[in-house]
Amino acid sequence: MPRRNYDHYCAISRALDVVGDRWSLLVVRELCSGPRRYSDLFADLPGISTDMLATRLKELEHDGILTRRRVGPRAATAVYELTEFGAALRPVLDALSVWGTPLLGPRRATDAVRTQWFALPLGRALAELVPAGTVTVHIGESAIHYEITGAGITHGDGPAPVPDREIHLSFDDAVEVALGTRSLTDVLPAAPADS
Repeated sequence: MPRRNYDHYCAISRALDVVGDRWSLLVVRELCSGPRRYSDLFADLPGISTDMLATRLKELEHDGILTRRRVGPRAATAVYELTEFGAALRPVLDALSVWGTPLLGPRRATDAVRTQWFALPLGRALAELVPAGTVTVHIGESAIHYEITGAGITHGDGPAPVPDREIHLSFDDAVEVALGTRSLTDVLPAAPADS
C-alpha cells in the first residue's frame, strides 16, 4: 500500500510525511535510549499490533531514521537503532514532552506506563541539578543513565558503567518530577550535615 503524503511544499509537511504516521514517533522514542530488539519494542509499545510494528520499522528504515543490524552468535538476532538522522529527532520529542506534560492529568486505569517513558522530563530535571556528568537514576527495579554535556542530554537503558552520581527515586517521585509538580531536589534525601 503506498504511503500517503500531504503534497505541501513545506518542511513541516515533509517531516510529517516521514514520521507523522501513528506509532512512528513512539518507535523513535523507544530507540532514543539505544538499540532494541523487535521483541523489546513490541513489549514496550502496548497496543501496537505485530503487523503495525513491522510496517513502521520497515518505513522508518527506508526513510533513514533507523537501521537494522544483526548481532549475537551467528548474527541470529536483529536489533534496531537510530541513525544520526533519526537521533536528530530527540529535540523534537523533548519539545513534544514539554508541550504534552500539562495534558497528562491523573493516570487513568487504562493507561500503560513504562519507566523509560519518563526519561526525557527526568533528564531535563537532572540537568538543572547536575550541569555536566554521568548520572544513573534508579526507579524501582529499572535504571536509566544520562550523559549531560554542554551539547545536551542523552540517555540509555540501564546503569552507567561508572556514574558520577547515582540517584534513587520511587516510581511516584519520578512521576511527580516528570510532571513538574515537585522538583528533583525536593524528592532527594537531604545531604547529611557535617559534624
